[in-house]
Amino acid sequence: MTRRTQLNAEHLEAWRAFLRAHAAVTWRIAEDLDRRAGALPLAWYDVLIALERAPERRLRMFELADAVVLSRANLTRLVDRLEAAGLLRRVPVPGDRRGAYAALTDNGRAALRRTWPLYAEAIEARFARLLGEDEARIVRSVFQRVLAAARGEGAGPDEAPAPGT
Repeated sequence: MTRRTQLNAEHLEAWRAFLRAHAAVTWRIAEDLDRRAGALPLAWYDVLIALERAPERRLRMFELADAVVLSRANLTRLVDRLEAAGLLRRVPVPGDRRGAYAALTDNGRAALRRTWPLYAEAIEARFARLLGEDEARIVRSVFQRVLAAARGEGAGPDEAPAPGT
């Protein structure tokens, strides 16, 4: 028997608002960074910050693709450009002739430090100023549950805490 799921109008509109808001805000922040001298493009920043936060400041290519939500083909091209710019380097994986880590370089760390204040300013202008602290906590909580469920880590509707907890 096929199970048919019906979305109520409020959930469907919330989904659409999320998609539209994410696309518009991300595009505007990328545009803000593109206009600022010395700032990294947003996609470059996302790759480099994922490496900055990783153990030993390096990730396998498939881990990096997951961290930045890019296809492997797109990530490979982006990593090629970042490597050519000296912001990361590929490091062979011991015992895996075809495997490679993407590792953050000192130049990549410096570029992150230069870009962060500009990125923070854009986040504030395009997103953070529109939320109170309580709203920010609720938004964070909701999207942490959504992400955990998408990764198969539970947090389904029966396990979700009440808003604001």
